[in-house]
Amino acid sequence: MQVNSLYKSYGATEILKDIQMEIKANDRIAVVGRNGCGKSTLLKILAEEVSYDKGEIIKRKRLTIGYLSQHTGLQSDKTIWEEMRAVFHTLIKMQKALRSLEKKMKQSESVDDDLLNQYDLLLNQFQSNGGYEYEAKIRTVLSGLDFPEEDYEKSINSLSGGQKTRLALGKLLLENPDLLILDEPTNHLDIETLSWLETYLSNYNGALIIVSHDRYFLENTVSIIYEISFQHMKRYVGSYNKFLEQRRRDYNRQLKMYEQQQEEIKRAEEFIERNIARASTSKRAQSRRRQLDKLERIERPLGSESSAKFSFEIERRSGNDVLQVKDLSFAYEKGNPLFSNISFSVNRGDRIALIGPNGIGKTTLLKLLMNKFPPKSGSIAHGTNVDIAYYDQEQDLLNPANTVLEELWAQFPYVDEGDIRTVLGNFLFSGEDVLKQVSTLSGGEKARLALAKLMMEKANLLILDEPTNHLDIDSKEVLESALIDYPGTIIFVSHDRYFINRIANQVIELSQKEATIYLGDYDYFLLKKEEEKERTLLQSTQKGEKLQSIEDRKSTFEKRKERQREERRLEREIKEIENRISMLEGHLEKLEEQMTSPEVFQDFEKTFELSQEAEEVKKEINLLMEEWTELHS
Repeated sequence: MQVNSLYKSYGATEILKDIQMEIKANDRIAVVGRNGCGKSTLLKILAEEVSYDKGEIIKRKRLTIGYLSQHTGLQSDKTIWEEMRAVFHTLIKMQKALRSLEKKMKQSESVDDDLLNQYDLLLNQFQSNGGYEYEAKIRTVLSGLDFPEEDYEKSINSLSGGQKTRLALGKLLLENPDLLILDEPTNHLDIETLSWLETYLSNYNGALIIVSHDRYFLENTVSIIYEISFQHMKRYVGSYNKFLEQRRRDYNRQLKMYEQQQEEIKRAEEFIERNIARASTSKRAQSRRRQLDKLERIERPLGSESSAKFSFEIERRSGNDVLQVKDLSFAYEKGNPLFSNISFSVNRGDRIALIGPNGIGKTTLLKLLMNKFPPKSGSIAHGTNVDIAYYDQEQDLLNPANTVLEELWAQFPYVDEGDIRTVLGNFLFSGEDVLKQVSTLSGGEKARLALAKLMMEKANLLILDEPTNHLDIDSKEVLESALIDYPGTIIFVSHDRYFINRIANQVIELSQKEATIYLGDYDYFLLKKEEEKERTLLQSTQKGEKLQSIEDRKSTFEKRKERQREERRLEREIKEIENRISMLEGHLEKLEEQMTSPEVFQDFEKTFELSQEAEEVKKEINLLMEEWTELHS
C-alpha cells in the first residue's frame, strides 16, 4: 500500500497533514504519538472505515485487510468453537465434498475414473490449503489467547468485554489477511498472553501495522516506526529504542543547523543594513540581499508536545515495617478460593509488582490490603504511620457528576482554587478544561485526573492498580520518573512489562496456591523463571524421563556450537554495520555544518556539491539501516 499526501480534518480541526506512508509485504510497522494525535484515525482510513479529505491510497490488487479497532468485541450468537471454525468455511465445504465423493466411490460397483480424478484434484487442493491443520491452528490461537478447551462450547454472548476483544483478535489472526491492522491489541492481555502474541506476530506471514502504548511489545514486534506529531508524520527504520535515539539525534542536528543559519542570516541582515545606503558598498549589500532572498530557509524543529509534570511527596514517614501478610486466602460467597496461602512482607521503600494471569485475584488482593474486603483466612498487619492512597484502574473513585475542578476541590476543600488550578495545569487541564464534567472525559483524561488526586494525598504507601492504562507513552514516562523519585513505598499491579522493569525492585507472582517472591526487577524475574524451567528439565532428564543417547547429546552439542558460531558472526556483522552508520552520521553532521558556514554560504557550486554528497551519505545510511533490520529479524 502507498499513501500519498493524505489530509484529514474534522470540521475546522486538522488531524493529519500531508501524510506519506509505504507498506511493503512483511513490514512490521508501529504508528506512535500522543493521545489524540490521529493514530486511530489513520488506521481507520487505511482499513477503509473512515474517509479522507485529500490525497491518494494506492493498493495492490486483491489485497486483504484485517482491522482490530481499539474498542471492538466479537458479537455473535455462536459458540467460541463455531465462530472460529467459520473462518475456514471454504475448507469445511471442501471437506464435505470429499466425504460425499468417498461415499459415492464406496457405492459404485466399478472403478469410476471421473470420480477418482475429481477426488484427487479436490484432495490436493484441500491439503495445499491447510485442510488437515486448520483445527490445530484454532486450538493454538485460542490456547495462546487464554481460552481453555472447556470454554470452546461457551456462547460468545455470555463472555466479558475483554474476552470478546481477545476473541476478535483471535479470529483476525486465523483469517490471516495480507495486511493486519491492530489498534491497541495488548489491551485485556495478561503478561503470558502478551508474550505468546509477540511470538505469533513475529512469525506472521503478512504485513503488520500496530498502534500500542506497550513499549516492551513494540520493541519485540516492529522494525519501522511512523511518528505522528503536530499533524505530520515521519518515518524511522529500526527498533523502538533505536527510534528514540534517532529522533533525539535528528532533533539536535536540525536545531543546530537552524541556529547556525539564523546567526548567518542575522549577520547578513546587519551587513545589508549598514551598507545599503552607502554608495561605495551599496552594490555589495544588494548582492548579499539577493543571495539572502534565494536562501532556502531551514525550519525550526518542533519540540515535543506538552507532557504532564508532577511528583509524589509524602506528608510523614512510615515505620520500617509497612505490611505483614500471612497465610492469606480469599473466596467470594459460596465460591472456591480465589487464592490461598499468600504470605509476604513489605518494608519501607519497597516497590513491589504483583503479577499473575487474568482472574487470579490481583485487584482483589490490593483491595484486601486496604481492608475493603475481609479475608477468608489469614491476616494483614499494617505498620506504624502507614498512610495509603489507592489508584483504581476502573476510575470508580471519580464522581461523574463533578467537573474536573470540583472533583479535586471536593477532596481538598482547604486548598486555594488557584493552587488547585495549578495542580490541574500540571496534569494538562488548563483554561476551560477544568470545567469539563468527569463523565465526558476520555480514558487518558480520567487517568490524569486520578493521578492528580493521588499526588495531592501525599500518602507514604501507594497502591496502584494498572496505573499506565489509558496513558500514552510520554505520560507513562513522566509517571515513571515521578514514581522513581517517590520517597515512600509502592505496591502495584501492571501488565506493562517496561513499567514493571523501571519501577519494581521485587516481583511477587500470584498463583491459586501461593505467592512466589523474586527479589529483583522484571528482567530478573524472567531470568529466574528460565532457570526454573531448565532445572525442571534437568531433573526430569536425570529421572530418565527424557534420556538421550550419547550420539544425540553429541549432535545437540555440535548444533549448539554451530548456533553459537552463527550468533557470533551475526553479532560481528551487526556491530560493523552500527559502526559504519555511526561514522556516516558523523560525516553527515560535518557536511551539514559546512553547508551553513560563511565560506560555503555564498558559494552555490560548493553548496550544491556538498548537498549531493550529503544525499549519497543519507542513501547509504538508509541501506545500512535496512540491512541492520533484516539481520535483527
